Amino acid sequence: MNENKTSRGRGQDRRLVAGKQEHEVRYEAKKMDVPKDEVRDAIASEGNSRDKIERKLDKS
Repeated sequence: MNENKTSRGRGQDRRLVAGKQEHEVRYEAKKMDVPKDEVRDAIASEGNSRDKIERKLDKS
């Protein structure tokens, strides 16, 4: 199956962190080795762009 079948495919989904999805917050917290609350705070201040969130958490 072609992953790029739709204009809003998997690539775009991976660029964002859905802050209301517990599994996504948990994944990002584990990946960055920070508490889930820090991930939620980063989402609140930086938006849901994975790059921006990871840059913010990396500086913490």
